[in-house]
Amino acid sequence: MGRRARLGLVLCLAALWAGGLAAADEEGNQDESLESKTLSAEDQVKDHSTGTRVVAGQIFLESGKSDSQSEDEENFQSQEEEKENSLEELNSLEMSNLLNKDLEEAEIQSPVLTAIGGTADGEPCHFPFLFMEKEYAECTADGREDGRLWCATTYDYKKDQKWGFCETEEQSNKRRQMQEAEDVYQTGMKILNESSKKAQKKEAYQYLLKAADMNHTKAMEKVSYALLFGDYLKQNIQASKELFEKLTEEGSPKGQMALGFLYASGLGVNSSQAKALVYYTFGALGGNLIAHMILGYRYWAGIGVLQSCESALTHYRLVANHVASDISLTGGTVVQRIRLADEVENPGMASGMLEEDLIQYYQFLAEKGDVQAQVGLGQLHLHGGRGVEQNHQRAFEYFNQAANAGNSHAMAFLGKMYSEGSDVVPQSNETALQYFKKAADMGNPVGQSGLGMAYLYGRGVPVNYELALKYFQKAAEQGWVDGQLQLGSMYYNGIGVKRDYKQALKYFNLASQGGHILAFYNLAQMHATGTGVMRSCHTAVELFKNVCERGRWSERLMTAYNSYKDGDSNSAVVQYLLLAEQGYEVAQSNAAFILDQKASIVGENETYPRALLHWNRAASQGYTVARIKLGDYHFYGFGTDVDYETAFIHYRLASEQQHSAQAMFNLGYMHEKGLGIKQDIHLAKRFYDMAAEASPDAQVPVFLALCKLGVIYSLQYVREINIREVFSHIDMDQLLGPEWDLYLMTIIALLLGTIIAYRQRQHQAIPRPAGLRPAVPQQEPPAEHQPPQ
Repeated sequence: MGRRARLGLVLCLAALWAGGLAAADEEGNQDESLESKTLSAEDQVKDHSTGTRVVAGQIFLESGKSDSQSEDEENFQSQEEEKENSLEELNSLEMSNLLNKDLEEAEIQSPVLTAIGGTADGEPCHFPFLFMEKEYAECTADGREDGRLWCATTYDYKKDQKWGFCETEEQSNKRRQMQEAEDVYQTGMKILNESSKKAQKKEAYQYLLKAADMNHTKAMEKVSYALLFGDYLKQNIQASKELFEKLTEEGSPKGQMALGFLYASGLGVNSSQAKALVYYTFGALGGNLIAHMILGYRYWAGIGVLQSCESALTHYRLVANHVASDISLTGGTVVQRIRLADEVENPGMASGMLEEDLIQYYQFLAEKGDVQAQVGLGQLHLHGGRGVEQNHQRAFEYFNQAANAGNSHAMAFLGKMYSEGSDVVPQSNETALQYFKKAADMGNPVGQSGLGMAYLYGRGVPVNYELALKYFQKAAEQGWVDGQLQLGSMYYNGIGVKRDYKQALKYFNLASQGGHILAFYNLAQMHATGTGVMRSCHTAVELFKNVCERGRWSERLMTAYNSYKDGDSNSAVVQYLLLAEQGYEVAQSNAAFILDQKASIVGENETYPRALLHWNRAASQGYTVARIKLGDYHFYGFGTDVDYETAFIHYRLASEQQHSAQAMFNLGYMHEKGLGIKQDIHLAKRFYDMAAEASPDAQVPVFLALCKLGVIYSLQYVREINIREVFSHIDMDQLLGPEWDLYLMTIIALLLGTIIAYRQRQHQAIPRPAGLRPAVPQQEPPAEHQPPQ
């Protein structure tokens, strides 16, 4: 007991000591991802200072301090560090000796495996033991048909025949069942990963269902999400909820996050934001990145928690580190953001998707040898997006055809594919370097940037910062984002140039304008630490949020869109609701749009209130249509009470902040009718005119509204004046002259004479009756005037 207590005390002290060291290093290491990837030995930059680190292919200093601060504190820090290092070395040496001693004692006292049954029941297993001329250092199932684990209690089993089981029959059955479940799960995952046909994927999920029934945790996670979204299995919210609850009891972070989502959205359970927050928190503590992202958005927007920019920054930075570390040289996946409301309002507007006929046309051109079509299709298949699935094999084939025709862009992209490596293209720095050189010699910025990367990281050539800087500058001058990004990185870290945060900020901003994820990430780091700029938590959070939304989970945006297009609104709305929880504005507006159309997965009385909630969240992120929808909901009383004043406020915000013609027109109407505001025809006309100026599409409805407004204004004017009073105030002598009555009588006489003369002429033109007229013989008209027979 004394030794165990002593060991426990030592371990506690060790934990506290390690925690203290971790706390001291927390600020420097807070940017690193929990799952960040490390570069290979040949990719790491040599001769860097000890204070630098490589994150997501970029080199960063651990400290965010400026040079002046470092120089001022250098002497003081060196003295302090000597003292601290000596104390740490002494403490670590004593602690390690103490730990080693007690851990050795603990190993001696560790429980010994005891044989169960057999010929040596209760005796300790002997490791290693000899069986069939082979030594075993652990229990084995060799020699047994039932697969049950056993061990020998002496060294030589053949000589002594002393043995026993290492597990009970119940434990053995459970182990074999889990092994069988693992085999079934692996079979299903192999089919799922290797096939692209829907029928084969459905077959794969049948294997996963079988494994889930055998309580395989990973299979249950896959099946529960498939049931939730309706992916290759019939959508069943209740069944998915039961699986999530089971996973949560087992401590699965994925299950905890999903259960939090169900409580947040009220699917299959009564909505409870408090329970949702608890499950999200446990999921995040378990390392689930989506849970971290949801919490980041909730703290940023103040949903269910007190608004806290710093808390949001902590969660978003952790997820952004992971996303940035996953970005390859060829770039991340393309995120297609399609708003359903915009598609309905403007059917002719391009959604960014390529029609199948257009893709086939480009393929026809590529087959005929059109180099531009080959390069374009190569890029589409390399990154995916716009309705084209990522396919490195086809990308390589198209680039190869264009490169053989002498296209420098294709050569450069082949260099990127060889530099990165994949299942289709083996990684080869030498081949990549050849393609980069050919493209760079032809002045191609992609090739120049690739060559710069080779010299910066020593890929196939010795490290040469001067040449790397030279090629990055050439690429940046031509507007290539990779060149701008790497040039900013070199200025940030002072590699090959004097450290210059202003120049780094300039090039990171340029690269971010081109949409480079790592540029957003680097800018976010600078704003979060106040390096080269004034520290801004709000700006850092927005930039990190942008990075997080480029993660692989963004692919579900297209999955949800395809489900909606296939007529499966229930599946689409659930997927959009999860993405909306993660803070995707386009998912919030699309979920609200589908709920607005009375989605059957939600109760009829709940559709408008839930749609109103998500319109509100989308509007707070700057989506104009969502802001106008909020005004409409309060104007007509959808999901809330009729409130003209609130509707007026939303329309005014949309008008002032986004210059929406629709909002201006609505404000004109409310001023005209006096709804939520004092009636004012002049202001109504002003807003109608502003709407016509803001959008050509508003000109026709504005013209009609102005015509109606003119009639209303005239009637109102006539109603307000007293005609008798007006005539009593008119002085005709002053208005028309002293003899105005003579003029009036003359005009009346002339009019009377004209009418009499006109009536007389009409009387003379009246024909006489036929009986009183003499008969006149009719003559046939000439032949040319006769009507045709």
